[in-house]
Amino acid sequence: MSDFIDDGGVPSAARATIGEAVRSRLERNPMVSRIDTPKLDIYGRHDFLSPQECADLRVMIDANARPSTLFSGSANADYRTSSSCNLDPCDDLVLRISDRICALMGLPVEQGETLQGQRYEPGQEYKAHCDYFPVAADYWPAMRRSGGQRCWTAMIYLSPVKAGGETHFPYCEFMVPPIEGMLLMWNNLGRDGTPNENSLHAARPVESGTKYVVTKWFRERRWSPTKT
Repeated sequence: MSDFIDDGGVPSAARATIGEAVRSRLERNPMVSRIDTPKLDIYGRHDFLSPQECADLRVMIDANARPSTLFSGSANADYRTSSSCNLDPCDDLVLRISDRICALMGLPVEQGETLQGQRYEPGQEYKAHCDYFPVAADYWPAMRRSGGQRCWTAMIYLSPVKAGGETHFPYCEFMVPPIEGMLLMWNNLGRDGTPNENSLHAARPVESGTKYVVTKWFRERRWSPTKT
């Protein structure tokens, strides 16, 4: 295996090292459970947030949510139909939760993007997508300069959902139901540090109730959102 992939000379070996460090840390934690699949490093931690913390975050999302766009900046009425917002990184609650995610996973705070809130009403969904950046995308050069590839995703369910709203990993052939307070973490890259197509996932349509989540993505290097 080469230590480099065709994305501007960034060593995939360095990304593999990040993945191994997080994986080892999570597997030593008795409060964290691995989901049994050979295709993806994915873990869950129940009761990561209290019911009150979840309720407070739902209020923040309701106050700021706007129709979601795709990462490229385009809106798509069929593909991603939720509402979303970036939460204030200086808010005490947001700061505490972000720090707790970083501490659990052993990732530097500066590599984490701003915590994003999402809300799904009945019928809303986010169809199958990957969180890593395709290196052929026109926005990849800017992402490479602003922190590089998205390696890990951390997502917390903030509400129970009466029906629907599962996180579906089609290539891994399983779905995770929304459980209030549960943190779900997965590596968007393979063991060799290259993008893992098996990390493809979708937010299934909500059938009844309202689904709230917050998501934090981690880059391979320090994240600089204003760098272009």
